[in-house]
Amino acid sequence: MKAVLIVHNATIDAEVNDLLKSAGIECYTKFADVLGRGRLSEPHLNTEIWPGVNCGTLVVVEDDKARAAMDAVRRMRQTYGSEGLKAFLWEIQDIT
Repeated sequence: MKAVLIVHNATIDAEVNDLLKSAGIECYTKFADVLGRGRLSEPHLNTEIWPGVNCGTLVVVEDDKARAAMDAVRRMRQTYGSEGLKAFLWEIQDIT
């Protein structure tokens, strides 16, 4: 099993949900109002100076679905990279 964490601008949340669906992923955990700063986008700190927020979408899935999600994020970054979109992949050792 693998975990994929997708951190993305809240404005493209629907597109990220579609990405997961296209990768065959139906279950996820969504973290709303995530604040931060990336290399390609302006900070999203929910302030007057740096408005906007991110979302974090976490999935724990079989290896093939995790790879499909990562590949889909790579493709999506070509279109939405400046909006703030990043994915992280790691191994899950145990689930209870």
